Amino acid sequence: MATQYDCVILGSGPGGYETAIRATQLGMKTAIIEKNKLGGVCLNIGCIPTKALLKSAEVMAESSHMSDFGIELEGSVTPNFPKVIERSRSAADQMNRGVKYLMNKNDIDVIYGHGRLTAPDTVEVEPSVNMDGEEVGEATTVTADHVIIATGARPREIPPLPIDGENILSYKEAMLQTDRPERLVIVGAGAIGVEFGYFYNHMGTDVTIIEVMDRLVPNEDKEVSKQLERSFKNQGINVMTGAQVQGVDQSDAPLQVEVETGDGTEHVECDQVLSAVGVVGNVEDIGLETVGVETDGNDIVVDDFYRTNVDGVYAIGDVTGAPWLAHKASHEGILCVEKIAGHDVRPIDMNDVPGCTYCQPQIASVGYTEEEAEEAGYDVKVGKFPFKASGKAAALGHQEGFVKTIYDEKYGEFLGCHIIGHDATELIAEVVTSRKLETTGHEIMESMHPHPTLSESIMEATRAAYGQPINV
Repeated sequence: MATQYDCVILGSGPGGYETAIRATQLGMKTAIIEKNKLGGVCLNIGCIPTKALLKSAEVMAESSHMSDFGIELEGSVTPNFPKVIERSRSAADQMNRGVKYLMNKNDIDVIYGHGRLTAPDTVEVEPSVNMDGEEVGEATTVTADHVIIATGARPREIPPLPIDGENILSYKEAMLQTDRPERLVIVGAGAIGVEFGYFYNHMGTDVTIIEVMDRLVPNEDKEVSKQLERSFKNQGINVMTGAQVQGVDQSDAPLQVEVETGDGTEHVECDQVLSAVGVVGNVEDIGLETVGVETDGNDIVVDDFYRTNVDGVYAIGDVTGAPWLAHKASHEGILCVEKIAGHDVRPIDMNDVPGCTYCQPQIASVGYTEEEAEEAGYDVKVGKFPFKASGKAAALGHQEGFVKTIYDEKYGEFLGCHIIGHDATELIAEVVTSRKLETTGHEIMESMHPHPTLSESIMEATRAAYGQPINV
């Protein structure tokens, strides 16, 4: 294994490993340094295994009304919780093996251990312990013309919720534990909070979600938030918004969560608390201070091409700040190495980054909300199409939710789209591509969408925005 490289990447999450592959395609001798397991948080204890858990929850939800589909089940359907977790781990392991294959295929050196910058072009590596408790790597030093930091993020911890992994959990413990709590309080109603709320509820746990803001998924369009709250309450999930957790009394069982609401102080009993109040970048102990890389709190400061203030040192993904999304990290890394290689690349418009939440109903969005578009000075055309009016949604038995499209009245620019409903996370790609191509509302209406599909809903919502609704 070489010690001198064109490009060395700290971290092998989607941002890191996809960047490494693109770097080798551009002719760079590349290495990845990973202190845990290939694939990072996303593949091992994040995106992939959580989606496997959510699929199990979706199957449980479907089983409760199989008779609606003309299927009669004899006896009750109950989840085997340890097996659900086992299936999730299997999905993660499969993806981990896939990344190993890609590293071999692309002749990328994988160096296990904890990497630390000692100079802008030098990384010292020492052995580390991975999530399975195994010591990996050995002491070595590598040098590179370009060092890209892709060390990701970890759960944010706040004083009222000191994470201990038993009573107060992060998403990691909530994903890996094989004993299901009877009662779970989830603090934070962003994507992580509502996804785990959906999962545990359908596994049979009594779930309460507490959110300090006035609505669930507060970064989404307000109408989407309202629809999700209705859906969750119908599913039996307890929702407390505009409520702030003051602390957790762990002196005796059950745990007592003290919550300050507009009506005073309440105490919620539970067996465990999941802290889902966001993430912070992993900037500690990687040598940033040694080489003088500028940070802003737990975020590394970068320019539009992910260059830090230190020549030859770059940073991508979660460690550079919000939005903390795997696909954003991957695009940033590819743009970064293409710029290094001398390609003519354009900065990413963060308003083009899609957001996806995988509970049921799913949520997907890109671009401006209606409120943001108006605040930005646009005169807007807004159209909505409910899935109740969709033939495909009726056939699937998933008629909950809607598509909301937002257009600029003057030029027809596709300003934003917000979807809540079945397969919303698959539908949003059409809008992302349309916005990238600067597609107008008229072009969406003129594009023939196959019938019957859920994708027709984007065309139908666009027609509604232009006062030409057909099926609603």
